[in-house]
Amino acid sequence: MAGTDWLVGRDRGSEATKRIHAAAADLIARRGWEAFTIDALAAQVHCSPATIYRHAGGKTAIRDAVVAIHAARTVETVREAIRGLTGAERVVEATALALRRARSDPLTKALRSANPLVESDWLPMSEVVAQFAAEMLGQKESDPLAQQWLIRVFLALLTWPMKDPDAEYRMLQRFLGPPYRQDAQQD
Repeated sequence: MAGTDWLVGRDRGSEATKRIHAAAADLIARRGWEAFTIDALAAQVHCSPATIYRHAGGKTAIRDAVVAIHAARTVETVREAIRGLTGAERVVEATALALRRARSDPLTKALRSANPLVESDWLPMSEVVAQFAAEMLGQKESDPLAQQWLIRVFLALLTWPMKDPDAEYRMLQRFLGPPYRQDAQQD
């Protein structure tokens, strides 16, 4: 059973995991996804690769955790902005704000440069990402297809941003919003 460590004042294992995830995010943001290795991460946190594996898992587990941590920060920002909004207005505002936030994040820029978002299905199929999408949709009942639609629209716009943010916002209003106007009218 993990207890409070006398030196750090908290559980040493969870502190190690947090430190590893923070260092991984920094390493990916500075050097890109392609340069991210367990050995490079171990060198950055001054430990052995075995310690990395013991506390945080392998490259895939670390990537997933780092993305989830950063996505949670974005969702928290979005959550405040869409409080009280419903239907199409909620979905459009949530998507536009999440895109602005993600595009300004150095980690997102590094992940986009290597395109792991497009080359694999890990992100769209992530249960954590689906839960974030469900929250942004604000629907009373789970709708996996609507969640996937929102995730894939978001990833497409994140990967291939429009040069004109106003045109992008109008596009979200016109094409992403209408299905959720109907949902709001049915409630």
